Amino acid sequence: MMILLYQSKRQLKECIGQRLKYRETSLHGDEFRENGSFVGSNRPQITGIKGREFFATVTMKNGYIDKVS
Repeated sequence: MMILLYQSKRQLKECIGQRLKYRETSLHGDEFRENGSFVGSNRPQITGIKGREFFATVTMKNGYIDKVS
């Protein structure tokens, strides 16, 4: 699962229309897609970024965040 480099899902939603800040973790190839959806999470114990742990489905369009749920 991809690591999303945001403190909260709310902060991630505020970034709709911008490029995604993330860290790939898969051993089986990149999960990021410029067009399409994928699941990611914030893991403060791994990233050191303060905030709450959350999971989100991110939809990308042309390399930019289009939707967060």
